[in-house]
Amino acid sequence: MANYAKTAVGKEGRVELHEKLGLTGAEISVNELPSGAGVPFVHSHKENEEIYGILAGKGKAVIDGETVELTAGDWLRIAPAAKRQFFAAEDSGITYLCIQVKENSLEHFTATDAVMG
Repeated sequence: MANYAKTAVGKEGRVELHEKLGLTGAEISVNELPSGAGVPFVHSHKENEEIYGILAGKGKAVIDGETVELTAGDWLRIAPAAKRQFFAAEDSGITYLCIQVKENSLEHFTATDAVMG
């Protein structure tokens, strides 16, 4: 068994990578909304914070009633309890990553978790 997993993502609109890659510590999804479209529901989480990276296009997130404008290159962290919904701009689609992890679970990162050699 290999110590890695690889998959390809096409134009599915939304792809969740936990099953495709066998993720055990995070959920990552690749999302694409066409111009004028929005996620059809408002949601929050019990334990997981979400980190959004805008890859292309523009749009907005409505978080606890506040509108946050988004454009390619923006990154956004949202606490679990916050109610959120995402929308593409009327004149542009939006493509974004969503990384979902348990809040306050990060103990080691980058160099502190690395083993050299």
